[in-house]
Amino acid sequence: MSNKSRKLSKVIKEPLDPNLLAQGRRVAEEYQVIIQSHGGVYYGRGLELPLVMAEGKSAEACVANTREACAQTVAHILSTGKHPPAPAAEQTRSVQVNIRLTASEKTILEQLAVRKGFRGLSDFVRHAVLAAVE
Repeated sequence: MSNKSRKLSKVIKEPLDPNLLAQGRRVAEEYQVIIQSHGGVYYGRGLELPLVMAEGKSAEACVANTREACAQTVAHILSTGKHPPAPAAEQTRSVQVNIRLTASEKTILEQLAVRKGFRGLSDFVRHAVLAAVE
């Protein structure tokens, strides 16, 4: 068993503070759950916590199980003194994407961003990509 697996198994065995779990449930209630069905079983994951997953025999059971897994994860995050992710509905820009560019590509994009009136390269790239998908 790797060190990472040992640490994870210790975290899972620790009992959660009931107050933190209640707070985790309130936060997780605002989270979005993505579900898929395969072979009569529903699999879910949290949009805000994509590595938190659960399953269920019905879509409703899957959503409930996934929310509870998210609630426990949020409670653990809170117990470490950190802040859980904001619900996706709040549209908080908190996810970062790194793009590798050559120095000349970066210069070209920065100049174009300034010409088009954007505050910076990130805003320009986000706007251009989202406009292309719409």
